Amino acid sequence: MFARTSFKGRAPGRGRAPVTRLAALTLAGALALGACSSSGGKKSEEKATGGSGPRLKIAMVTHSAPGDTFWDIVQKGAKAAAAKDNVQFLYSADPDGGKQAQLVQTAIDQKVDGIIVTLAKPDAMKDVLARATAAKIPVVSINSGAEDSAKLGALAHFGQDESIAGEAAGEQLAKIGVKKALCVVHEQGNVGLESRCAGAKKTFSGQLQNLYVQGSDMPQVKSSITAKLQSDKGIDGILTLGAPFAATAVDSVKETGGKAKVATFDLNKDLIASIKSGDIQFAVDQQPYLQGYEAVDELWLYRTNGNVLGGGRPVLTGPAIVTKDNAASLEGFAVRGTR
Repeated sequence: MFARTSFKGRAPGRGRAPVTRLAALTLAGALALGACSSSGGKKSEEKATGGSGPRLKIAMVTHSAPGDTFWDIVQKGAKAAAAKDNVQFLYSADPDGGKQAQLVQTAIDQKVDGIIVTLAKPDAMKDVLARATAAKIPVVSINSGAEDSAKLGALAHFGQDESIAGEAAGEQLAKIGVKKALCVVHEQGNVGLESRCAGAKKTFSGQLQNLYVQGSDMPQVKSSITAKLQSDKGIDGILTLGAPFAATAVDSVKETGGKAKVATFDLNKDLIASIKSGDIQFAVDQQPYLQGYEAVDELWLYRTNGNVLGGGRPVLTGPAIVTKDNAASLEGFAVRGTR
């Protein structure tokens, strides 16, 4: 960079043309040299940070089931960061732990530059992540498995502390006057979901029991909730652990003619409308867009500059409680699919 030079003095008159011409040539030369230096510096910086270097390939492998809108938001964040960082983004998912591990192995075989993985079933991922480490492929985890992330070799974890999030939900259930509630677990064996219900039980002053449903079969989810409400008229609250299941719980309450209050984890545009209307009391938001975005960014930063966000500790993206009081402020983001 060159400091800007200020030329002061009388306007050139007759007899000063050679001086004027010399000054102009000097200034032009300096500007030209400055332009070359600026261009060269920018190119050098891009080369150092990967901006114009080889395009990185990053794979994300989650435990998502088909139709879960939460993971659409995660992918939007990841794709936004990938576009910014000149990254080729690959996505695959399977709720079965063994099949998810096979998808991670496929990414390893493709010689990707980084892998993003969820650890809903950490035992199933242990061996394949060890193979990723042996192949010198950096791994970060998102969403679930914060307590197992570092042990399994991940550089960083992006998500909420599920126990703390559950505690926040339990406090909120008590605050809205619920005395007896269901915690609807839509995927058995998912450590994150179990932690949410366990956390809620710690802070909820009433009675909270788990109801296990098959999250990939929404009619079965509805029939299970409906049957429980019909068999126990004392249930006055339902806590679901994902936005799509909250809407189904609302349908079950209406079908049985009950007055149970419904709350949930996670957001989407339809859920915001339901919070505004009062059909759903509150949502615990873990900002999935941020999880996808930061995971891609971390791998790019690590590959291009050796950075590790959070210093190896989990980077929290939540929880935040969304109620009727603040839902409108997030509606625009939810409509565009980023909250």
